[in-house]
Amino acid sequence: MKTLHSFFDGFLSLIYPDLCLVCEENIPTIKGILCTGCQYRLRETKFHLDRENEFTKRFWGRINIHAGAALYRFVKEGRAQSLIHSLKYDGKKEVGLKLGKSYGRSLLESPYFTKIDMIIPVPLHARKLQLRGYNQSALFAQGISEAMQIPWTDKVLVKPVNTTTQTKKSRVERFENVRHSFEIKSPDEIRNKHVLLVDDVLTTGATLEACAEKLVQVENTKVSLATIAIGSL
Repeated sequence: MKTLHSFFDGFLSLIYPDLCLVCEENIPTIKGILCTGCQYRLRETKFHLDRENEFTKRFWGRINIHAGAALYRFVKEGRAQSLIHSLKYDGKKEVGLKLGKSYGRSLLESPYFTKIDMIIPVPLHARKLQLRGYNQSALFAQGISEAMQIPWTDKVLVKPVNTTTQTKKSRVERFENVRHSFEIKSPDEIRNKHVLLVDDVLTTGATLEACAEKLVQVENTKVSLATIAIGSL
């Protein structure tokens, strides 16, 4: 029976090949995501295994978070940038879903992410959502949700204010640009819960901080953070 399944899987791979999400070569991939070469060059940060790490330090003195981690390091012109670009601008939704599933399995190994009650993506303004057709952070959230068997929602945290791009703004300017652009709807959904807030990239942390600030205003709500990548300041 196993031989038959192996033959069937091999036949399907010829028709629907599992391409590496970075180089897009039809070569063996790890968990259907990256080929061995790209996986080696990207390398996971493993931040989720440490309570205090480079990710969480960016929020010291700014907002109290329970835990924080990123899957990869974001390097200009690097593979992580290629992954995120294909997710955000090339319509490759499977990138967000597959990375979410992969990271969700990793987060289950961490004692700091085992008691999450709800997963919430950083929202997009309705206009940007309409232009792009989807929220890349919501796809990442959905993948994590499937792997961890934890519900996710994009109905609690919303962005009614359409802000200007964060590119080329300073850390202070970024925070001021987004701090009043998010709102909480249905606070009862997260009251007394541990929420995992997810986004694509952490740089200054202004957007995540603005979102987390709204979430922790709900009674007894605890917030942890997770992103696909972490960039340098």
